[in-house]
Amino acid sequence: MATLDLAKEDGGFADTADGPPSYTENLIGTLLAIFGNLLVSIAVSIQKYSHVVLAGTKDPRAFYRTKTWWCGLLLTLLGEGTIFASYAFAPVSLIAPLNAVSVVASSILGFIFLREKWKAKEFLKRYILSFLGCALTVAGTYLFVTFGPNSHEKLNAENIIKHVIGWPFLLYMLLEIIAFCLLLYFYKQRNANYLIIILMLVALLGSMTAITVKAVSGMLVLSIQGSMQLGYPIFYVMLVCMVATVTFQARLLSQASYLYDSSLIACLNYVLSTTFAVVSGSIFYLEFNHEDVLHICMFLLGCVVCCLGVFLITKNRKKAKAFEPYVTMDMLQGVPTIHDKGWAVQPDYNGSFSYGALVNNDSVGPATLTVSQEHVTVSSTPQKASELKRD
Repeated sequence: MATLDLAKEDGGFADTADGPPSYTENLIGTLLAIFGNLLVSIAVSIQKYSHVVLAGTKDPRAFYRTKTWWCGLLLTLLGEGTIFASYAFAPVSLIAPLNAVSVVASSILGFIFLREKWKAKEFLKRYILSFLGCALTVAGTYLFVTFGPNSHEKLNAENIIKHVIGWPFLLYMLLEIIAFCLLLYFYKQRNANYLIIILMLVALLGSMTAITVKAVSGMLVLSIQGSMQLGYPIFYVMLVCMVATVTFQARLLSQASYLYDSSLIACLNYVLSTTFAVVSGSIFYLEFNHEDVLHICMFLLGCVVCCLGVFLITKNRKKAKAFEPYVTMDMLQGVPTIHDKGWAVQPDYNGSFSYGALVNNDSVGPATLTVSQEHVTVSSTPQKASELKRD
């Protein structure tokens, strides 16, 4: 009992010991993160559906005047709030990789709402990489959740201040500031708009976001439980850092989406953000201090398998066509199609940009007929007009 009181007087680190409460809180945090990512995926699909419906029906209303879009926005806020709350119960290293759940859910929802009709063999051939990616992502998620860090502490203001002034975090912050300034210099001054540079900036900001989100969420949960933490200045410092890093991440990601393909951004952003979030969580909150080598290796293996699954899922996404050579009649509602079966007026262009039903064969030379010399006879006498007419 005296040991417990002494530990509590020493900044409250007595709650970091492993025990049943840690497993329970980790389970609560994991389930909240999974549920939140699922809600976000469903919300994004609903908002996309509202945009598609407006474009298909040529509705003059703005997208924010539709009920479906607002429903998607409310689900997004609910999902993000659930993910935010999950950081208060589970380590950063466990919550950050669970963003892969959103990728898997979006892929499955894409299959459900897929409008194209394929034969069974063509469907499996086209989407076998997505199926394999989903399986790998689920397996990787199981591994890093099972072997992830289990230590947990109550994040009051005193504990957070001790972590902030600790030399591991100060050294990490120094290296991160140097790397961020160098990347920002090349990005702004040298116009190095490479995707890896933009996403490295996003990942460096994301590592700070993960630290601050866990601190703010943990202090809010303690305040709700009765131990008021909102009177400490460190709470507002973390809150301002969280809002600032999230804002700059959104700006950088919008610039990246303008320059590069969304599937490539999703894959690289997940890998880099997860890596830096795990590193920052392990340094700031000392999440792997009480874990053995086997658990750490299995956790890292699960993260690698999950990243490979996300890569396969995003690699198989269809890219939007830059140019459509004709408009099919069945794309417009209220316009009858020429054929009873609703076929397109023109066939597939097969890589040719010629207009009409025929493929452009300008590069092909005129056909020549082979003439057999055996059947050609030259007459020296002039033929009569009747014979020429008959021929």
